[in-house]
Amino acid sequence: MKLPLNTNFDNKTVVITGAGGVLCGMFAEAMSLAGAKVAMLDINQEAAQKKAEFITSQGGVAKAYYCNVLEKKSIEQAHNMIIEDMGSCDILINGAGGNNPRATTDAEYFNTDDDGTTFFDLEPEGVEFVFNLNYMGSLLPTQVFAKDMIGKKGCCIINISSMNAFTPLTKIPAYSGAKAAISNYTQWLAVHFSKVGIRCNAIAPGFFVTQQNEKLLFDENGNPTPRTEKIINATPMERFGEAEELIGTLYYLCNEEMSGFVNGVVIPVDGGFAAYSGV
Repeated sequence: MKLPLNTNFDNKTVVITGAGGVLCGMFAEAMSLAGAKVAMLDINQEAAQKKAEFITSQGGVAKAYYCNVLEKKSIEQAHNMIIEDMGSCDILINGAGGNNPRATTDAEYFNTDDDGTTFFDLEPEGVEFVFNLNYMGSLLPTQVFAKDMIGKKGCCIINISSMNAFTPLTKIPAYSGAKAAISNYTQWLAVHFSKVGIRCNAIAPGFFVTQQNEKLLFDENGNPTPRTEKIINATPMERFGEAEELIGTLYYLCNEEMSGFVNGVVIPVDGGFAAYSGV
């Protein structure tokens, strides 16, 4: 028996949205190290460009493209350029997403003495933005890039869910609900594309320090906030994850030799957070 340990993605074109961020930038670097050509999409093209330049300096193939994942025309324009530069998409990683202060409460629990933003103060526009960024920001790129994959061998879609999808975190109802929708959407896509050779799975990271959440986790002096202490206490491994610790799961899900019969799953990478009852 030949062991299915190949992580060679030579000649594969990988498209990553949100590629200017910490985790998706790491995904881009990991896929490049395995031989893939990486198209890095982000509304902040400058951030994606810096990572693309680093990858190319290491001998990889990567290019940054401006893309607003909430505008289909913008996605299509990026798609056209990628086709010309790298060829059609083989692997799509829907990494664009995030939260917004307008959809966040100040307190974990409601009480009538609250002075800050309560549940009743959440702005509809903020909640809608968060839902759209996470859900539509995954659906629209899939509509554009999945067409490239139909009937091709070894193609897949990786969505980025969250531990919020399993149990909602306090303060962020819109983000929690949106990530739950991503997990459901992943299962839906897996079924919908099952007859044309496209697998769809998701990774649900636990707690990793990123540009987006760093100010929530550490104060201006670099000391952990009370929320950080709660997270660490609820994570049996008693630490945050390192971005590189997602690579094995990414390679596994993208590699048809390893996971060819894996379809419609959401894999937590969380240091045991989901397994811990708090007692």
